[in-house]
Amino acid sequence: MKKLFLIIAIVLLNFSGLAIANETEPLKAGVEFNWVNMLQFQRDEAIEHYKQEIFANDDVKSIKKKEFRNTYKDFLKDTEQKKHYRIISYGATETKEANLCGFFINDDILYSYAIQYKNNPKFVYYYSAFGKLIYVDISSDQYPNFPYYSRQYRANGKLSGAIYFVSKDLQYVYEPDGKFKGVWYKDKMFDRNAKQILTRNNW
Repeated sequence: MKKLFLIIAIVLLNFSGLAIANETEPLKAGVEFNWVNMLQFQRDEAIEHYKQEIFANDDVKSIKKKEFRNTYKDFLKDTEQKKHYRIISYGATETKEANLCGFFINDDILYSYAIQYKNNPKFVYYYSAFGKLIYVDISSDQYPNFPYYSRQYRANGKLSGAIYFVSKDLQYVYEPDGKFKGVWYKDKMFDRNAKQILTRNNW
């Protein structure tokens, strides 16, 4: 589930369509991306660099539950759950106030959804189908300008993961303890050793 929501965060914040990357040639994004052909020490340096950007302060790894729930007290329950459930179920992705993203089982059963309010887009709130807060994504001050990073916290204040967005096409993904999970380039994720490990439909 943790992996799913990290991928979901990327989907929500980067609305776009499918594209295919050629693995046999150097890959390019807003910056040079040549993960497959880089030397291992160069990949390790890049991984460590972006890790430090996200995890430089130890206090980012968790927020005290009481403090977290007090900070986000107005979002612990979606007060418009019935409205959001209904319109997302019918395929809506936006209202006047917010961007919406629904997550479905068998393409028709809504089991969770995300809300990004347009008046404060640095935050994305994930809810169960019943409107209970599950996660909060908090983007750095640079958002929506690249590069920026996003940390995802559970409703108890524990960090569940983080992503460094180098560009629209390129993101470094980390576990809550700072362990490198993989680097996305468009629809493909590569591990530390440049092995392709995942694909996605959009980014």
